[in-house]
Amino acid sequence: MTADGSFLGSDTGHRLFTWVKYIVYALLTLNVYLFLDEELAALEHTFVDGFSPGQIIQVFSATIDTAAWVILLLLFELETSVLDDSRIVGWVKTTLHGVRGLCYVAIVYAFTGYYAELHTLYQVALLPVTDACSLLQQEFSLLLDLDEYAPLDPANCLAAGAELYRLEGFDIVAGRDTLDAARWLAWTDVINSGAWILVCLVLEIEVRLQLRGNLSKGIMDANKFLKFALYGVLFAAAGYWGYAGDFLDFWDAALWLFAFIFIELNVFEWQYETSHAAAQPA
Repeated sequence: MTADGSFLGSDTGHRLFTWVKYIVYALLTLNVYLFLDEELAALEHTFVDGFSPGQIIQVFSATIDTAAWVILLLLFELETSVLDDSRIVGWVKTTLHGVRGLCYVAIVYAFTGYYAELHTLYQVALLPVTDACSLLQQEFSLLLDLDEYAPLDPANCLAAGAELYRLEGFDIVAGRDTLDAARWLAWTDVINSGAWILVCLVLEIEVRLQLRGNLSKGIMDANKFLKFALYGVLFAAAGYWGYAGDFLDFWDAALWLFAFIFIELNVFEWQYETSHAAAQPA
C-alpha cells in the first residue's frame, strides 16, 4: 500500500506523522539494548554459575521479547504502510510471513520466560534468622526489585526486614515487602505479554483478511471491541509500572502503545484507501 495522505491530511502533516513514527520505532530499538544491559546486570546475582540453554529465555526474556516485537513492528509497517498491495505476493509475501512467524515463536517463548520468572519468585523458603545482617559472611545478594539486586552488605541488611526469604536455587534473599512488590511486577509482565500476543493475533487476522479482500464490517466491529479491551489492559499495565516506579518498563510500555497507535492508523488508512478504490467506477 502507498500512503498518500488521503486520510492523514496534508503532505506536511503526513511527513510529520512519518518522522514521529520512525523516531518512536528508533527509541524502541534502543530499548532492546537497555533491557539487555539490565538483564546482564541481574545475571551477576542470579545464574552466577552459568545457565542451561533452556534457561536462556528466563535470563533474557525482556531482551528477546523486545527484539522480536521490534522486528514484528517493522514488518507490520512494511505491510500496512510502505509496500503497495500489489507487491505483497510471491517470495515477498512468503518472506514477510516467514519472518513474522519466527517473531511470534520468540514472543510466545518470551511469555514462558516471564512466567518462569514469576514462578521463581514463589519458590522461596523462610530463613530462620531475625535480620539479614547475620548473613553478611555468606555472600548473599539482596533482592531490591524485580531484576534488581545488590550484594548484601552492612548498609542494606537492616532495611531488609525481620521476615527474610531465600529464593530456592539462588543465593538471593528478600524481605517480605520487597518480595511481594516483585511478584506484582512479575504478574504485570505476564499479563502484559499475554495481552500483546492477543493484540497481535487480532491485528494479524485483520491484515490477512484485508489482503484477501474479506474484511467485513462485522469482523471489523468485533476486532475493535477486542482491541479496545486489550489496549485497556495494556494501559493499566503501563500505569502500574509508572505507579511502582519501574521507569524502563513504563517507558517501554508507553512507547509500544504509541507505536501501535501508528500501526492502527496505518491499517485504518489502508482500509480507507481500499474501500475508496473499490467504490470507484471501473
